[in-house]
Amino acid sequence: MSEAIVSLPMYDWPEVQIYNDRFFKELRTSLADQGFIAPTALNRTIATMDQWLGDNLLLSQTCGLPFKTVLKDKVSLVGTPAYGINCGAGSYFSVIVVHQDTSIDTLDDLKGLTFTYNDKRSQSGYAALLFTLSHIGNTKDFRSSFESGSHRASIQTVAAGRADFASIDALSWELALRHEPAAQKLKVIATSEPTPTLPFITARRSRKEIDQLHMAVVDAMVSLDEETREALLLIGFSPLKERDYDVIETRLNIVKRTFGMSCEI
Repeated sequence: MSEAIVSLPMYDWPEVQIYNDRFFKELRTSLADQGFIAPTALNRTIATMDQWLGDNLLLSQTCGLPFKTVLKDKVSLVGTPAYGINCGAGSYFSVIVVHQDTSIDTLDDLKGLTFTYNDKRSQSGYAALLFTLSHIGNTKDFRSSFESGSHRASIQTVAAGRADFASIDALSWELALRHEPAAQKLKVIATSEPTPTLPFITARRSRKEIDQLHMAVVDAMVSLDEETREALLLIGFSPLKERDYDVIETRLNIVKRTFGMSCEI
């Protein structure tokens, strides 16, 4: 059987990779304590969807949207991290950002403008944005949109004036305020409604193994030094259930009704 995969791909910015590696070091120890054989390093080479769908997936983090639309019957939910972003434990939200020099101050001001998004499979960068926009109009009210490739690239794109606005998840926004100069050129005009944050997943396993993996993550987080915990903004690990993510699917259906079935997610 192939070597087990452990990855932390969702917030692995170059500036915090050293801290994700420290987290993995603690994870490797706690996974061994629970009887799992972990790899020697985080996987940063295999495409995320290939990792998530692999039978050898031991632990990774995915986005809530693909979890509900693609992965829910193919993986097991281990738990949901809680981050220091002023939101409920295990929840997060997106910030809607525009250039600080514009006169845009409200969501209504976005009509007729162009937005960029990181990926159409992103809950925070695409689905949450469309759900927020569904309250003020329909697709005809916005000039155009295009994919940037990442939250960081969306921030840079709006700062450079190539798009008028974007939706950035709250943790990526905090990382940007710390590490991305372009973020200083932007301002937040609104936030999306909270949803469960990005879940930790594993391949389909027994309830006993899932509980053991959950405890391994908890133990690893407890073992982190304060510098690492603060750099990753980790404050806990919530035992959310798959049904807690149903809100994502409910809002996605609202988006599709509002923007039409041509809406690609």
